[in-house]
Amino acid sequence: MPKFKKRALLLLAALAMLAVSLYGCAGDTQPTSQPSAGVVVSDSGSEASAAQSGELPKGNSVTVGIAQDLSSLDPQLAATAGVREVLFNIFEGLVKASPDGSLTPAVASDYEISADNRTYTFTLREGVTFHNGEAVTVEDVVYSLERCAGSENDGTPLVSAFSNVSGIEALDGGHVAITLAEPSTEFINALTAAIIPKDSGPSITQTMVGTGPFQFVSYAPQDQLVVERYEGYWNGEKAAKLDQVTFKIIPDVNSLVIGLKGGSLDMVVHLPNTLLAEVEDGFTVHQNTMNIVQALYLNNAVEPFDNELVRQAMYYAINVDEIIEFVCFGAGVATGTSMYPAQTKYFMPELADNYKQDVEKAKELLAQAGYPDGFSMTITAPSNYTQHMDTAQVLIEQLKAVGITAELVPVEWQTWVDDVYRGRNYQSTVCGIAADDMTAREMLVRYMSDNRKNFIAFNDPEYDSVMAQAMASTDDEEQTRLYKRAEEILNERAASLWIQDACELTVTDPSLDGFTFYPTYVIDMASIYRK
Repeated sequence: MPKFKKRALLLLAALAMLAVSLYGCAGDTQPTSQPSAGVVVSDSGSEASAAQSGELPKGNSVTVGIAQDLSSLDPQLAATAGVREVLFNIFEGLVKASPDGSLTPAVASDYEISADNRTYTFTLREGVTFHNGEAVTVEDVVYSLERCAGSENDGTPLVSAFSNVSGIEALDGGHVAITLAEPSTEFINALTAAIIPKDSGPSITQTMVGTGPFQFVSYAPQDQLVVERYEGYWNGEKAAKLDQVTFKIIPDVNSLVIGLKGGSLDMVVHLPNTLLAEVEDGFTVHQNTMNIVQALYLNNAVEPFDNELVRQAMYYAINVDEIIEFVCFGAGVATGTSMYPAQTKYFMPELADNYKQDVEKAKELLAQAGYPDGFSMTITAPSNYTQHMDTAQVLIEQLKAVGITAELVPVEWQTWVDDVYRGRNYQSTVCGIAADDMTAREMLVRYMSDNRKNFIAFNDPEYDSVMAQAMASTDDEEQTRLYKRAEEILNERAASLWIQDACELTVTDPSLDGFTFYPTYVIDMASIYRK
């Protein structure tokens, strides 16, 4: 048996024993079979009987366990998917995401796009009010859009797609026109950006006034965010059914499971699917992929990762299938580039086959790059995400085969955001990247050399050129071809070691129903109700 597999089995056994000691459960933590994506695994147990009898001792409020603290409550500046998925319940844009991947009108009742794809004209919906009771006006909308375009940030857009905006104009009291510098068929996706009261400025993080189905109540950093149903919500059919939701911040995955079993939590999101056996009895379990691209992201600006041969050697040194088996019990999906499977139009599964493990080839490439004996490196990972920590441990074992000694550096989430994502002060990191909206553009534009989200410092003239052409194209077939070429370049250059769209669980108390997965990061609490 290969050395890595022996180590992996030993580590799995250790994790299983730890689970028994923590949760008081007997038996292996590995399920005997894997459910398909999005399926309800279990809806059983004594609690289900109580729910069906109509007994709702907890009332009409829900506590949701989340692993990530909310690093910024500014809805137009939220840097991470974990923040955006929570704020989805409080704020809305002119349009908003739907579970089927489409966009539906929200603050706007409808819109038109000019034939040249440069002017987007919106009709504002009548009867929409902010959570402070004030009606949404055209001035609020113009202010919000101009803020997205950088009016309060020295001209630097808060929402990257707004860098293409050349003009924002109120046509009358009920219509707004946005003019683009270059034609774009994708810009509509950026208009999920929050509409907020005019002149809110940075104070929006304290007032948190939006137009969504829930309104802000309170926030205690590193503890919880509380929202309650907004009685004046404009869409009666989609109004919140729960009275109150508390998002409880619990970075430790073991504590999340304990909270579920102890009854202090009614729902947990982003739970590793390796814990299925711990929660399948007595709870409703939904399984799906995370709509992210997990990778060993490499800082291309520092040695030795500024050398393409080194990056390619590392890719040949690892075994992605083994990582997926260990971290997700085989339920993740290999990506091979910066695109996840839900983006079916652009996803290229064949790219995952380009770096099948070949230790000898990896050693040859390292020798060519000037590292015949390997090197030492660090892998920084956010400690609150078990999937990323486990992936880093497997990578460390696999890289040993080619002489690379890697050390895991666990950090708290906010430290990761500040030092790695924003500060670029790292060598490598394991994390997951999601789209700000549901476009291929958002998964790829971040690797253009001048993009502020390019935290791996990738710099490739061909890539920049292809992406510029793709974003300017209004021909769907041509644009798709160009985006796919951009994906190929990332793979060919081994800009990072793209691994998988990891699998995850959402677990709810059996008295709850209505949970729905979205093809982007969203926790839609308005659809959830007590049976």
